[in-house]
Amino acid sequence: MNKAGWLTVFGVLLVGGLSTPVISTSDMSAWAEPPAAQPSGKLKGNILRGRDIFNGKGVCYYCHGIDGYLYRIPRLEADTAKLIAKLNPPPSDLRNPDVLHLKTNQERARAIREGHPGTGMFPDTTMTDQDLADTLLYLALIRKDPHPEQ
Repeated sequence: MNKAGWLTVFGVLLVGGLSTPVISTSDMSAWAEPPAAQPSGKLKGNILRGRDIFNGKGVCYYCHGIDGYLYRIPRLEADTAKLIAKLNPPPSDLRNPDVLHLKTNQERARAIREGHPGTGMFPDTTMTDQDLADTLLYLALIRKDPHPEQ
């Protein structure tokens, strides 16, 4: 499918929020929180909430850029910006699936919950299971993933 086709598909998902795919979180085996915090069953992700989390309380945009555009970094305190600029390896371009090492939602969820070893990504234990499902669906949108539930 060409770029225009993907934009149409994801545009429909954004506008028609009721038709968002289901993201399975039942097979996520490793969590930073106690077992009681593990999700049960399938949660429906919401792209717009995922975007709000990415650009808000999840603080993903600090390193990965607003809406995943690496060059659109928010205004940060000088010391925070310096630390991010020193990250080695630098933050991944979440809009380019060819450079991403995490290939499944299970791997992505684990990296979000526990951090990503070998990078500057720190764990986020504040996200609820629903926040995580929403964020994973939003990440699928920005990388133009034809199989967002995987």
